Amino acid sequence: MNFFRGVMGGQAAGPQPSGAETIQKLCDRVASSTLLEDRRDAVRALKSLSKKYRMEVGTQAMDHLINILQTDRSDSEILGYALDTLYNIICNDEEEEQDESEDENAQKQADDLGAQFTDKFIQDPEHITLLLTLLEEFDFHVRWPGVKLLTALLKNQGVQVQGIILVSPMGVSRLMDLLADSREVIRNDGLLLLQQLTKGNAAIQKIVAFENAFERLLDIITEEGSSDGGIVVEDCLLLLLNLLKNNSSNQNFFKEGSYIQRMKPWFEVGDDNAGWSAQKVTNLHLMLQLVRVMVSPVNSPGATASCQKSMYQCDLLQQLCTILMATGVPADILTETINTVSEVIRGSQVNQDYFASVNAPSNPPRPAIVVLLMSMVNERQPFVLRCAVLYCFQCFLYKNQKGQGEIVATLLPSTIDANSISAGQLLCGGLFSADSLSNWCAAVALAHALQDNLTQKEQLLRVQLATSLGKPPVSLLQQCTNILSQGDKIVRRGSKVQTRVGLLMLLCTWISNCPIAVTHFLHNQENVPFLTAQISENLGEDERLVQGLCALLLGICIYYNDNSLENYTKEKLKQLIEKRIGKENFVEKLGFITKHELYSRAAQKPQPVFPSPEQMLFDHEFTKLVKELEGVITKAVHKSTEEEKKEEEVKKTLEQHDNIVTQYKELIREQDAQIQELKEQVASMTSQNEQMQTTVTQQLSQIQQHKDQYNILKLKLGKENQSQSSSQGDGSQMNGLQTEELSQLREEVEELRKQHSLLQTQLGDKDALINTLSGASQTADGPAGGSDNTELLQELEALRNQVQSQSTEITQLKTERQDLLRKAEAGSSDTAVPTSDGSLDGAKMAELEGRLTAQMSETQRLEEEVKRLSESRAELEQQLASSTSTVAILQTEKTKLQTEVQESKKEQDDLLMLLADQDQKIHNLKQRLKDLGETVEDEDDLDARDQTDDDDEEDEDED
Repeated sequence: MNFFRGVMGGQAAGPQPSGAETIQKLCDRVASSTLLEDRRDAVRALKSLSKKYRMEVGTQAMDHLINILQTDRSDSEILGYALDTLYNIICNDEEEEQDESEDENAQKQADDLGAQFTDKFIQDPEHITLLLTLLEEFDFHVRWPGVKLLTALLKNQGVQVQGIILVSPMGVSRLMDLLADSREVIRNDGLLLLQQLTKGNAAIQKIVAFENAFERLLDIITEEGSSDGGIVVEDCLLLLLNLLKNNSSNQNFFKEGSYIQRMKPWFEVGDDNAGWSAQKVTNLHLMLQLVRVMVSPVNSPGATASCQKSMYQCDLLQQLCTILMATGVPADILTETINTVSEVIRGSQVNQDYFASVNAPSNPPRPAIVVLLMSMVNERQPFVLRCAVLYCFQCFLYKNQKGQGEIVATLLPSTIDANSISAGQLLCGGLFSADSLSNWCAAVALAHALQDNLTQKEQLLRVQLATSLGKPPVSLLQQCTNILSQGDKIVRRGSKVQTRVGLLMLLCTWISNCPIAVTHFLHNQENVPFLTAQISENLGEDERLVQGLCALLLGICIYYNDNSLENYTKEKLKQLIEKRIGKENFVEKLGFITKHELYSRAAQKPQPVFPSPEQMLFDHEFTKLVKELEGVITKAVHKSTEEEKKEEEVKKTLEQHDNIVTQYKELIREQDAQIQELKEQVASMTSQNEQMQTTVTQQLSQIQQHKDQYNILKLKLGKENQSQSSSQGDGSQMNGLQTEELSQLREEVEELRKQHSLLQTQLGDKDALINTLSGASQTADGPAGGSDNTELLQELEALRNQVQSQSTEITQLKTERQDLLRKAEAGSSDTAVPTSDGSLDGAKMAELEGRLTAQMSETQRLEEEVKRLSESRAELEQQLASSTSTVAILQTEKTKLQTEVQESKKEQDDLLMLLADQDQKIHNLKQRLKDLGETVEDEDDLDARDQTDDDDEEDEDED
């Protein structure tokens, strides 16, 4: 115990041991002591010395401390001391008071020391597994230092520790349990641990996300007060950014889990926005970044569009626009909100339309676009804010031809409102202002209103500007070229590189792919001499970019020239370049654009981010235009007149071939439509045939039932005739039975009449069907028509057989009725025997004779009905005969159609031979072009381009 008193600060006699000696003795005590209390005291002493003697404790005691973690698992106090000691020797963020003059090398050495001890600790991966196991302990004194130690290990050697945790069974799941700890200290440090764990490791990010991390983190943010919360909200947002940034799987999971809808309450700010705390600004800034991660332009287009749609449907976009138009919002939050709204609406027509309808809360209300543009062209506004507004305007016009038309319309004479400020007026004001940054921003914004929109390029040629009193108005195109070429006061403003670059980018975008604009540009006699003079001069380093842009503008005038101006045809412009500049010199100057150091930076991403206003020279969309045109302009300049003529001939031949192919495609489409229509008719006829077959089957079953009933009645009648007696009562029964038989015969005749009517109806339907088939057979092909006629003949033959069988049954019924009448007469003669009672017998005889007379009249009526039915049957047979003749006519027409089909097949074979010959000619022409060094696209590429991009097809026609 005297030893421990000396270590802990007690007074001891004799000389004091050094720190290294003390640490060595404590390590020996930890290793050799059998009592748990002695080992605990020794570890506690090492903990107290670990900050002051970090090197010694780490070198001598680390193995003993790890051994304590493995062997003394039952005592939480000694585990806590050991973990704290390991944390002190590994962590580089110890809070020590250091003088300001302390050398930075000392700090670097401390960092290296932490990395060395971390490497030593993770040499055995089982140490990390042991640490993960200790984190399952609920005891605060074990769990909290364990979390801090693992966080320090991840900070020092993140990649190696991540790999060990990733392969450890349930390693990530154990760490996720820290977020559910009821003790806020452990939960908050668990957030820091997960931040380090998820940095740059997509596999761990996916595991954490699928461990329900989004739900837990959003719950914590809500519990802590959302944007009004403290540092815990910031840690949750940083962890969410780690999980979602550049991880498409997690982004899709976040969207599918409806977590985007839970972000809307974050941006509900009140009317009083004064006095925002620094923490609230930080939180809201991270929340906006989280929204941008989901709709970033670097994501896949499908995922971005889906997230944009969800943000509009859950009113998140509306909430962001509310912040955009609110007052009292800090400048950096406003800037980030503008950038966020920009990416939420970029390329989404619905979101762009909504943004166009947003009005600022001013009197009178003004569109949000106008208010933002007023900030962009105001030189007193912060630079980052002006860049954000420009990005917002670019995103609003991205793939939005409707918005482009609305912006250009505000410049046209018929739509200008003198009482209000429009977007076009602001852009023109910025384009010709004294501030070079406003010139550049306005030029780029106006160029985006013309991007990939031939209609608006032509419309903008109508814009007229009033330069000064007493002078006629000039066009906007003329004024832009005047700023570049004239030598008055305007040039002194426009001589700044930034202004000239902006105007040249606007002109290149404007006249590219627009021959009418090229003609207007060349119509000014001063433009071409100015461009050739600029390109041919030997200027300084700053002017090289301007020379390159002038070369690009002149090259566009050559490439998209329709030769409508005699003085400035393609050939004359190329001769001018060769005489005044030189082809090689021209190409070299054109290459100055892509070699500029700021070109590659602007080409990386759409958002304009520049360290300073002076470096704001290139626009992202313009870099794509340069990449597209540089090669074709170089080829156009080097081409000779003969090569151009050959190329034009080949293009004409290809166009003719394309026209022929298009015609045949249309013919094939028409034939496909006819075949489809005939197939539908065949299907309809098949269904009708099935219905008729069902009807015939039902009729046959009914006839069979009548036959069975008739046979039963015949049997009953035979039995009753045999059992007749000579009494009058028996005679009365016989007469009664005959009456029943006659009633049954009436019912049979009525049933036959109904069947006759049904047959007539079916025969009318068949006639209509035959007429339909006769019309359809004129358009159907041979085999199909032949099969349909065969089916019709079979069906008519079945109906003829059915009518004949029913006629036979009618004849049989007539015969049987006559037999019954004969039997009835025989029965009546038998009952007429005189009886002993004369008067009574006479009355009965009179009654019987009356009944017999009635039966005879009824029998006669039935005979007439049967005769009428026979005549109807004869008429039906005549109709069947006429149907048969119609079928013969159809067969003749079918033969004729087959002959026509054979002739059409011959014509198609001839056309195919013609196409094959043309394909061979085209192949030879393409091969000749390839031999001449030209790039020739295949027919499939041209066809795909025609189908996917109508604008590109128009461009090729104009070329």
